[in-house]
Amino acid sequence: MVKDIYPSRVSETPKMMERQDPVIHNREAAKDGPLTNNQLDFYEKNGYIMLEKFFDGEDLKMLKEELDQKMKENEDRNGPDVIKEPNSNEVRSIFEIHKDEGFFERLSRDERLVKIIEQILGSEVYINQSRINFKPGFKGKEFYWHSDFETWHVEDGMPRMRALSCSIVLTDNYEYNGPLMLVPGSQDYYVSTAGETPDKNYESSLQKQEVGVPDEKSMEWLVEQAGGQIDRATGPAGSVLLFDCNTMHGSAGNISPYPRSNVFFVYNSIHNKLEQPFNGKAPRPEFLANRENIKPITPVSGLKQTEKN
Repeated sequence: MVKDIYPSRVSETPKMMERQDPVIHNREAAKDGPLTNNQLDFYEKNGYIMLEKFFDGEDLKMLKEELDQKMKENEDRNGPDVIKEPNSNEVRSIFEIHKDEGFFERLSRDERLVKIIEQILGSEVYINQSRINFKPGFKGKEFYWHSDFETWHVEDGMPRMRALSCSIVLTDNYEYNGPLMLVPGSQDYYVSTAGETPDKNYESSLQKQEVGVPDEKSMEWLVEQAGGQIDRATGPAGSVLLFDCNTMHGSAGNISPYPRSNVFFVYNSIHNKLEQPFNGKAPRPEFLANRENIKPITPVSGLKQTEKN
């Protein structure tokens, strides 16, 4: 077992810890990547960056068409990888979309994205998890505050903070349709949460996360450290939000008429592959935390590519 330098859910009292990993890995080598020094500085300071209109034109049209198709394919399907809203048949999330051997696999390997991810993480990467999140108008429920890394570390065995989420905006994200909210600078602190993990916690946490979430005092402290700022990831369809695995984030419910949909790819360093879960329990299923046939992504050029790579 790898030494647990980020213990959580091991006490009845929460604890604030300082991050022990860099946000930009190998900063000197990162100077040669697609992001500018100013963009790298922003990401390193805040824990996220929004790249507006990253995809547009034909690419954006394809993204929207494929989103609609994926929704139709799964709206009446029941399975562990299709998560419905609590007390509803509305689709909340569809997991493991990067293994569809089609459009979303190519999207996850798009060299425009992969080169940026490699620049930040300082190594070759692989997909640890992928999903589409749907937040329908009037009915979309909230996602409570959380650090993804806390769950990935405790329940999946991710050793270090060397991963990030890439959220591709597929519908315009407004202030009022439940956009992702992020606490700038929170990536530099780790909230060791109170309590312990129930068996098969994921069966309920994917609908409503209640275990591994920060306490109110810790959240107040993090927001105070950010100067009272909570940022909202608003932007037009086709934009890309990158955020560190430990950035504290969440979203409010959507009571507007306008749905919100995003594709999430979780990229992990090839040098940070999952170990045994640090809570001592059985690993979560493969569709939540990839362990099988792990190898570095081979980037592809363009979303229109149709032959299998």
